[in-house]
Amino acid sequence: MASNIHEEEILGKAYDSRLMRRLLTYLRPYKWQVAIALVAIIFKAGADVLGPYLTKIAVDKYLAHVPGPEASTWLGSKLSSAPLTGIAQIAGLYVGTLVISFFLEYVETYYMQWTGQAVMFDLRSQIFRHLQRMHVGFFDRNPVGRLVTRVTTDVDALNEMFTAGVVAIFEDVFVLAGIVAIMMRMNWKLALITFAVLPFIFIATMIFRRRVRDSYRRIRVAIARINAYLQEHVSGMMVLQLFNREKRAFDQFAQINASHMDAFMDAIMAYAVYYPVIEILSAIAIASVIWFGGRDVIQHVATLGVLVAFIQYAQRFFRPIQDLSEKYNILQSAMASSERIFKMLDTPPQVESPATTKMPAGPGRIEFDHVWFAYRNIPIGGADGQEGKATTGDGHAAVAAQEPDWVLRDVSFAIEPGETVAIVGHTGAGKTTIISLLMRFYDVQRGAVRIDGVDVRDMDLNALRRRYGVVLQDPFLFSGTVEQNIRLGSAWIEDEAVERAAEEVNIADFIRSLPDGFKESVRERGSTLSTGQKQLISFARALAHDPKILILDEATSSVDTETEFRVREALTRMVEGRTSIVIAHRLSTVQRADKILVMHKGKLREMGTHQQLLANRGIYWKLYQLQYKDQEIPAGSPSISVAGDD
Repeated sequence: MASNIHEEEILGKAYDSRLMRRLLTYLRPYKWQVAIALVAIIFKAGADVLGPYLTKIAVDKYLAHVPGPEASTWLGSKLSSAPLTGIAQIAGLYVGTLVISFFLEYVETYYMQWTGQAVMFDLRSQIFRHLQRMHVGFFDRNPVGRLVTRVTTDVDALNEMFTAGVVAIFEDVFVLAGIVAIMMRMNWKLALITFAVLPFIFIATMIFRRRVRDSYRRIRVAIARINAYLQEHVSGMMVLQLFNREKRAFDQFAQINASHMDAFMDAIMAYAVYYPVIEILSAIAIASVIWFGGRDVIQHVATLGVLVAFIQYAQRFFRPIQDLSEKYNILQSAMASSERIFKMLDTPPQVESPATTKMPAGPGRIEFDHVWFAYRNIPIGGADGQEGKATTGDGHAAVAAQEPDWVLRDVSFAIEPGETVAIVGHTGAGKTTIISLLMRFYDVQRGAVRIDGVDVRDMDLNALRRRYGVVLQDPFLFSGTVEQNIRLGSAWIEDEAVERAAEEVNIADFIRSLPDGFKESVRERGSTLSTGQKQLISFARALAHDPKILILDEATSSVDTETEFRVREALTRMVEGRTSIVIAHRLSTVQRADKILVMHKGKLREMGTHQQLLANRGIYWKLYQLQYKDQEIPAGSPSISVAGDD
């Protein structure tokens, strides 16, 4: 059965030392902050266990009729023998330990929260930087919602581990160790009576952990599914409303949302049972201490101060145990989240700059040399045609090796500097794939793509892509201003160049008519602009970057006839002096191209000028007969216009 793209595999162990060691490396830049927090935790644990012992001294030395052995201790000998003065001194010490404990808790909380936020910043930056390096095929196979979950929910789980998990565990351990040591020293028999319920607590904790671990795993899977489903359906809301699919989409979302709620309810039920069980067991332990300790006090085997201190220590003893169980859940959640994050970070980019790069020195001659390419079922070693394990395009092995589904088959051609070349053919013929390989969004399996004799795989990616100015069929604008969308972060483009580019594509008048002109805000994906206006801004963006190679992929398919006419003159100026590649369906718009490449089923079937291809009466001639023969461009009109599918 095919897997749901929104589903995620169940990952995560209760504890993985390999993952923990890797997570702790993120604390290395902040080792001094962690050290300060750790020291504060140690001293705070000491202050927390000192309070009941002060109560014991007060009861035995000043309140009880039978004096205890505390008078012989160092602390007891330093206190006043006068009852009121001694009580006041102990009260002052008790308040002092509380003040010190509060201060140390402030230091611990501040530095651990600060460190957690710093680690989150570093990790999110690393994830986003890694996503920027991934090839296009990675995003084809991973829903956006799932990737967003990595950067948000999964990183939040790690932040909770750093701030309330790893270092804070030491506080519970130190408090437990201190309480056990003092209880054993004061009265080991009462201590063993207190610890008698620990096996039952251990059993309850194991059951609780198992239930909560399963619930938390289901919660994480449900969150990822919710994010992926929301991203997809909010982006496609227009289509949903157009085809009246709101109810069906809502029902599907309700199922996903219900699975999230059910998982949370199971976790709530586990907590609702576990904490009362621990409270009951702790109450049994305290009752046992009162019974046996009270009998010892009556029989003068133990002092009243010891009994009072034991009751307080017993109450404090079970609190860290509950905290450790909670921190176990935090740790479990962090293990699963870290495994997902590291799995993504360990996915190597299939397309990246080589260690040693070469840069072409010529004017920009483009050559496709016997290129074979497939998006799926790509065999390892496919460059020389040998069989091997198949991959899915994102680095994961497929089930079995098989013949690739070739999108391009033995394609060879050359584009000379300054030429305008059109690529035509039916949908799925491989036209856009040629552009993707030229910009190295993917790597070929066989053959080579070269610029001035240099294989694009040997070039620095940034330098390679700076050569191109691309206008796509679906214009994409970012949140920001109109000026920022034209400049697109290129600080070297001056304001005059931005305005000049807008003038040349006939969009400047419209921009200046906006309330804030070039500073007008653009919402997500340019939702406040028409498709034609967004496309013209895309033209201005390409022109402002002054590319050596201009690529127009169905660039005016979304504009009306009037807008298309407005950009024809601009396109003529844009292609002048540049190598230009034009992808179009309407043949009447590319007749004046220097060269036309006819693609059919992944192969380059014909190549020549418009008149030559018509004279051959081949595929191009058949395509031409299916379209508007009477729309040939008359002499003297702009030579190139790009149009999309009718």
